[in-house]
Amino acid sequence: MTTITRGEHKLHVGDTMQMLGQSWRVCGIVDQGMLARVIVPLDRLQELAASSNQLSIIYAKVDDPRNIHPVIDALRQQLKDYPIYAMEEYASLFSVNSIPMLREFIYVVIGLGVLVGFLVVFLSMYTAVLERTREIGVLKALGASPLYIVNILLRETLLLAICGSIIGIALTFGTKWVINSVVHGSLIQATVPIWWPIAAGIAIGGALLGATYPGLKAARQNAIEALAYE
Repeated sequence: MTTITRGEHKLHVGDTMQMLGQSWRVCGIVDQGMLARVIVPLDRLQELAASSNQLSIIYAKVDDPRNIHPVIDALRQQLKDYPIYAMEEYASLFSVNSIPMLREFIYVVIGLGVLVGFLVVFLSMYTAVLERTREIGVLKALGASPLYIVNILLRETLLLAICGSIIGIALTFGTKWVINSVVHGSLIQATVPIWWPIAAGIAIGGALLGATYPGLKAARQNAIEALAYE
């Protein structure tokens, strides 16, 4: 008898699967968050794993949540050579704070990602505006002021940055669907809405800065020089 989570292999009750060189029949579905993917008879699993009379971890459930700490204290007195944790303590062992320097490493990676993303947007807009120097020359030849030209560029840049941010956020849901459909159980993509305004701010800030400098430079050029720009 075995019980396995539904999503990883897309199994249903009554299906069979191969595990540890044996064929198993699915007879139940485990709710998410149970910290266990497969449930089999203990003696059978020990036999298949060549670990007779051996255990790696034991989960115990008390009748009342208020009895958790008294039960833990009693078990620690009887089993002094074994670590005993409440579920909250056990789960905290896998948190970011339990691994030295991991949080700092994550901050460095995030910082580099933000910097690279900012520079990519900045340079893209910088190049796009420079390539339109001749168009700016046409506007100047028609009598447009530098302020008018920069205003047009900034409004266009702001619109592109906002649309790009919206498309980028929408694509995250597309990639999440692909991951869940193609490699479900191997990769997890978390959608964090709190980062959406941050990412949009980085895109908009980089785009505006990348467009302002070349836009001012081109708008101040003589109309003939701007028209002759290659």
